Amino acid sequence: MMKILSVSRVWGWNRLWILLPFFLLGGCAGPSLDDYKDRSPVLVPDQFFAGNLSARGVVKDWSGAVIRTFDADIKASWTEQGVGTLDEVFRFDDGEVQTRVWTLTPDGESYRATAGDVTEAGTMRWSGNAIHMNYMLEVAYGDGTLEVRMDDWMYLVTPDTLINQTTMSKWGIDVGEIVLVIQKQP
Repeated sequence: MMKILSVSRVWGWNRLWILLPFFLLGGCAGPSLDDYKDRSPVLVPDQFFAGNLSARGVVKDWSGAVIRTFDADIKASWTEQGVGTLDEVFRFDDGEVQTRVWTLTPDGESYRATAGDVTEAGTMRWSGNAIHMNYMLEVAYGDGTLEVRMDDWMYLVTPDTLINQTTMSKWGIDVGEIVLVIQKQP
């Protein structure tokens, strides 16, 4: 008679199950801004986000399928006190138009980021060629609204081009993603 599982194999699987949570927790650790400190071109928010910018991007659902496309115009300005304003107009492929006006207020080595539909202000930090920002956004859902966590990563790839990747989550579960390219305009 053939043994299907030996004691050593079962013990091996038990060890694996014991170690599995540690592997999963390690998989949850994402990138750190320190990972980008030596990358260039160096991204300085008040230099890149200045004047007129344009953007093109996609919105993906939880499975990674593209469900919408959009383009946007952004007018960025800064006061003498270092407060930034990003006035954004998004035009989606289904005809919807959204506006968002960000206010970036200096807060030590970061900016406090607020907007009308941002229910929990974000903290914008940067290092090397990257920016990271995490905030709560109120979005239309059915006949009401829903708050989703936005985990924003931006990477300057040329002095005039930035790639932005945002993961949207609810109750800790990823529900969508936004990927866009922002370009400075002459």
